[in-house]
Order: sequence, then structure tokens, then C-alpha cells
Amino acid sequence: MRRPFLRKFAWLAAAGLIGPRAGATPLRDLLAARGADRPGADDEGMSGLTAHGPFELPSGAQVERDIPWGSDPIQRLDVYRPAHADGAPVIFMVHGGAWDKGDKGLWRTVKNKVAHWVGKGYVLVSPNYRMLPAADPVEQANDVAKALAFTQGKLRSWGGDPSRIVVMGHSAGAHLVSLLTADPSIAARHGAKPWLGTVSLDSGAMNVVELMEARHFALYDRVFKSDPAYWREASPTLRLKTAPVAPMLVVCSTKRRDSCPQAKAFATKANSLGGRVDVLPVDLGHAEINDRLGTGGEYTEGVDSFLRSLGLK
Repeated sequence: MRRPFLRKFAWLAAAGLIGPRAGATPLRDLLAARGADRPGADDEGMSGLTAHGPFELPSGAQVERDIPWGSDPIQRLDVYRPAHADGAPVIFMVHGGAWDKGDKGLWRTVKNKVAHWVGKGYVLVSPNYRMLPAADPVEQANDVAKALAFTQGKLRSWGGDPSRIVVMGHSAGAHLVSLLTADPSIAARHGAKPWLGTVSLDSGAMNVVELMEARHFALYDRVFKSDPAYWREASPTLRLKTAPVAPMLVVCSTKRRDSCPQAKAFATKANSLGGRVDVLPVDLGHAEINDRLGTGGEYTEGVDSFLRSLGLK
């Protein structure tokens, strides 16, 4: 009876998921933080969403895949267009994956979001960007900014309206879009213009200094290393000096110990600077927040309500 437990313990230790800095944290949080977009992490009842490749599109919709936005082979994006798109609103969806994995074509990144929003007449753009070890999180944010600038320049040819773009990201992607929203200079430096709104889906790394100075997962040591100056540079909350570049909705899982407290602290600071940041706590696991967005119910309606507040349908 003890052998399966010992094998599991050995696997976790070998993967670096447990150790002296991981702390006494529930295993569900550990797995969620480690592999937001990896098959097997927080996947109960949703294994099909870990698939990759073509899926059924809304009636009349089209997809163009692997459009290069940069010189690196990974710097490609997919564009999902509704039928007869002309001046359509846009969702720019940044995948997660612990800063070292994930992909623009994973079903959990796009499938339900395409069904819901492309079905309602939105254009959805899903970019890839360089990840660890090729690019650290701050450089990843620069990649996302470059992909966004490229997208804004091409949207009219894709039937989209560059003045009606909403930037969205999950997990590590939520951290990256939060960085761009907190510090407008990142996007501006790469030619991206201000956008209409941001939806951040369950980041636990809004304040990396706070994260790293507390008991934390071994994952974060590999990602953020040991330099407090870099922690500050990688912290959306600490990059806030003025109001965020756009209104923002921060979705957080009440099943995680770090996500909602960090989301609320970010919102409090941003709103004190004259910005608008709303927090939407949801009783879903980390991967479920990605998977279930677009499937209807109160959660999807909460995000849609935020989009309507920006003047979108």
C-alpha cells in the first residue's frame, strides 16, 4: 500500500515540485501552479480540452494559422475570424503554461473562447511567444507587446477594429498581460497602441516580491531566480506608477491561496491611482478558469458583463 505513495512522492521531488521552499500547501494548488496548461493538471472531466489542432468552428468562421509576427520560429499567431467580419471587436488571447510551456493552439486556450466570442462576431487572435529558457518572463512580456503591435497593424485586413481590442491571458499569460497593462511603457516601446480593456485570468504572480519572500513552490525559484531587483521588475503591482493603460478585470480562483489576495491588492493600488480594475472571484480550479470560459453560466456572463461595460456586445 505504501509503494504508490512513495513513487508519487519521488516523482514530485524529482520534478522539483516539492522541497523546503514549497511550504505546506494543498497539492491541488501545487499542481495548478506547476502545469496550468499541461495535460493532467486540474483536468477532471475536461481531458479533451488538452488537445491540440483543428476543432469545429462557428458557422462561417475561418482560421489562419502560424502567421509570423517576428523572426524567431516560435513567434507565430493564429487568427480566428467570424463570417463577414468588418470592424469586429477583437480578443487577443495569451496562453499560459508556467512560463515554459503552452501553445496558441491548445484547445483549452482557444476552443471554448472561439465558440463563444467568434460565434458572437469577434475576431480572436492567439499568439505564441518565446518561453524559458530562451526568454525570461519580462522578455516574454516584450514578446507579447510586439505581437500585439503587429496584430494592431494587421487587424483591419482581418476584419477587426484595432480600437476595440481586449487583451486576455491565463496563468503565466495573465501575468504577462497584467505587466503590459500596469506599465504602459512596455507596450509603447514596441509600437503597441493603448487597447480597450484587459482580462487577467488567475495569476498568482501579481506581486513577485511578496510571492518569493513567502513560502512558495519550487517552480517559482526556477522562473524568477533570486534577484529582488528582478522580482520588482517582474511584478505588475510594483510596476504600477499611474493608472493602468486600460480598464481591467482580474479573475481569481477562490480555491487557491494566493490568487485572490494578489488580485485584490493589485486592484486596490490601481484604483487608488485613478484606474479601473474589477476583481471577479470564482469557485473554479486554476485550469477550469481557462477551460470553462465561453461555456456559459455566471462566470462567462461576468466576463461578458465587463466587455459590455467597455461598449462591446
